[in-house]
Amino acid sequence: MHEFKVYVSNQPGELARVTEALAGSAVNIRALASEGGAPKPFLRIVTNDVATTKKALKVAGFSYEQNGILTVQLIDRPGELAKVARRLARARVNVESIYILGSKGGKKEIAMVVDEEKKALKLLK
Repeated sequence: MHEFKVYVSNQPGELARVTEALAGSAVNIRALASEGGAPKPFLRIVTNDVATTKKALKVAGFSYEQNGILTVQLIDRPGELAKVARRLARARVNVESIYILGSKGGKKEIAMVVDEEKKALKLLK
């Protein structure tokens, strides 16, 4: 799974332009966040299809960055994410972005972009 950091203008219609470009290519959005107040505004998007997302964004003329993400299944109760965050912090792994992808059967699926993916993978297994 990957995160796409899609650069947009901070004006009405930008969310529609991005989501329409993805919908037109049958790309399903799993997670979405925005950073409208950043010096260069962007959307963070996690989709179900990396190759088609890249193509759709390119055809629509958007510039973007792509990052790998880690997914973690946590028990859906208070403090579970805090334990993971503390483990990563102790190992000096920085979490650059994080998403809740969904909840099912007493579990919560979390996705995150980190600065040291291999190190984080070892810690989270």
